[in-house]
Amino acid sequence: MSKKKQKSMEELLEEALVPEEEQPYKVPENWVWTRLGKLIELVYGKSLPEKKRSGNGFPVYGSNGVVGYHSEFLIEGPVIIVGRKGSYGEVNWYNESGWAIDTTYYVLAKQKINYKYVYYLLKTLNLKKLNRSTAIPGLNREDAYTQKVVLPPFKEQKRIVEKIEQLFAKIDEAKRLIEEVKGSFELRWESILDKAFRGELTKKWRSKSSIIKSADDIFKEIQNVYKKKNKRDEYEINPPFPIPQNWRWVRLGDIVDINPARKKLEDIEDIQSCSFIPMPSVNDKTGEIENPEIRKYAEVKKGYTFFLENDILFAKITPCMENGKTAIAHNLINGFGFGSTEFHVIRTNPYINTKLIYYLLRSKKFRMEAKKEMTGAVGQQRVPKSFLENYLFPLPPKAEQDKIVELLDHLHVKEVEISKIEALEGEIDSLRQSILNKAFRGELGTNDLTDKHAIELLKEVLKSK
Repeated sequence: MSKKKQKSMEELLEEALVPEEEQPYKVPENWVWTRLGKLIELVYGKSLPEKKRSGNGFPVYGSNGVVGYHSEFLIEGPVIIVGRKGSYGEVNWYNESGWAIDTTYYVLAKQKINYKYVYYLLKTLNLKKLNRSTAIPGLNREDAYTQKVVLPPFKEQKRIVEKIEQLFAKIDEAKRLIEEVKGSFELRWESILDKAFRGELTKKWRSKSSIIKSADDIFKEIQNVYKKKNKRDEYEINPPFPIPQNWRWVRLGDIVDINPARKKLEDIEDIQSCSFIPMPSVNDKTGEIENPEIRKYAEVKKGYTFFLENDILFAKITPCMENGKTAIAHNLINGFGFGSTEFHVIRTNPYINTKLIYYLLRSKKFRMEAKKEMTGAVGQQRVPKSFLENYLFPLPPKAEQDKIVELLDHLHVKEVEISKIEALEGEIDSLRQSILNKAFRGELGTNDLTDKHAIELLKEVLKSK
């Protein structure tokens, strides 16, 4: 039987090089465009030829454990793994072996190809787009091999890796600093809220203010508003901490209306539009309502939570409550709205500053206490109305309530600034991709035109096959 004629180097190069008219973009003159399959081999869990099995090689895993060894794997150190089925197209770098199974590809870099260069190169290819429409999604190896990739000289590969990792290290440090700023702000903000509800934030203001109505007086007025009297003996309340002399400990349910009865709506027709606030519209970072919906009254008048302008919406279900989904309903069409059934509604009165209660409900301390009192099955736990009703609240006189809110509003501006810092995290993640894109265009400033042309490296790779 005659031996198959070996291809000449010219023929091999013709197969390996991407024609100029098919090249996605220009690269440095000493780089070349080639196909991914010329630089790597994707190996998955299966038995390998006896000659390639070696106790000193890297284990290849199948459904029954180690089914062979591949001597071309690095004997020690990291390995690149590409998801083939359930995690198809995902590229990961492992520092230890033995993690993958037969639904995964191991990446073998050809001779003279920097292993870490291959890893970063694969991260830019969006291999998930290669999935074929089949019952079981999966990365097709042959499709991956045809991907157009750039090949720089060997020394440049190393420089690119070093530059990428230098820049990524700076990004990691930036992310660490952002987390540090966020964490320190949260601690400071909770400390400010604690001082506000202990009367410490307005201590200087009280010393300079003229005689103001005491909390006892406004508490009586509130009882008149609700046309009920507090039947509980005030001595039943065990104060958690000292408060200013003209403040008063009360139960929250005695000074606000929690889940009030639906107001009868006059002259509202079914076809009329009204505001609708689903849970996703409440921003847990800023406490603002974003993108409220407009629906027909007929669509929402039954089966949803009803509220009025300036009511507080407090998410009662996990994890929305713990995350801080609490907001004040503003700019409602016709002054009323409907929303998720997972909201408790808190309505205040002329003697209570709505924003003071809002700040209380958004405080981490309050949310953590509420979490302890949740009831229901795991994953569907809710804060009961009774927790809100019985929550002990240090009630200041109305003038002091207004001053506390004024101070908190001023300090809250910084919280909004922190939310902008959080947005930078997303920009930082996209910066990683930008760095990778520049790296494989030769735009990181690392290329040296005196390096041996990459065509010579490609020839060595093709010979080694």
